[in-house]
Amino acid sequence: MDYLYIGGVLLAAYFIRGISGFGSGLVAVPLLALKLPLTFVVPLILLTDFTASLVLGGLNFKQVVWSEVRRLLPAELIGVATGTLLLVSLPKAPMLIGLGSFVILFALRNLLLANRESKPISPWWAWPAGIIGGTVGALFGTGGPPYVIYLSHRLRDKGLFRATFSGLAFADGLIRIVSFSLSGLLHTQIALAYLAAMPVALAALWIGSHVHTKLTNAQMIKLISLILIGSGISLYFKAIS
Repeated sequence: MDYLYIGGVLLAAYFIRGISGFGSGLVAVPLLALKLPLTFVVPLILLTDFTASLVLGGLNFKQVVWSEVRRLLPAELIGVATGTLLLVSLPKAPMLIGLGSFVILFALRNLLLANRESKPISPWWAWPAGIIGGTVGALFGTGGPPYVIYLSHRLRDKGLFRATFSGLAFADGLIRIVSFSLSGLLHTQIALAYLAAMPVALAALWIGSHVHTKLTNAQMIKLISLILIGSGISLYFKAIS
């Protein structure tokens, strides 16, 4: 039953990734953390997400706004180092509560603010966005939301936003893979789990990519947000128990 549950979570997470282009970590990490330790789940999803990014493509280096990437990367390095250290040292219950709170807050933000027009913000916000994104990404494998919030308030053009976010996600994945390798979080069991997970993830990506045109953007945001709220609440119960 545990294998069926894990397979179902991966199928749902990467189905959503196929539809929306993001969100697999936000769905998979909290739900898999109910059955597996975060020190196993986060490196596993890091590898599957990195591969999913390569499979889906979307990296158009000519459209990447490299000035924004350069602003975020130094702060992200600080965050990744901090998050990796916390991942191997923090007790389990506070981490689960922190992850649950983060996921629920992001889901509520999606529901409440999705239709509001973003306003330009100062490039100095790249520092808190990068540090928080790097820390949360290393801790929970879900560092995308701070980057999405920052870039959506800096880049008006959707093509530039998508390309820049993809370029940043690619760099972020490489940084965390190196950081996790040096800290010993990537090992043989993770590699075996990754090989077992990829067929499910790839199948889900293929299905999601073929049905994404049937959903409106509003329906997609509501679906993802409701799943995230449910997974965040379940983490609270896990931490309490």
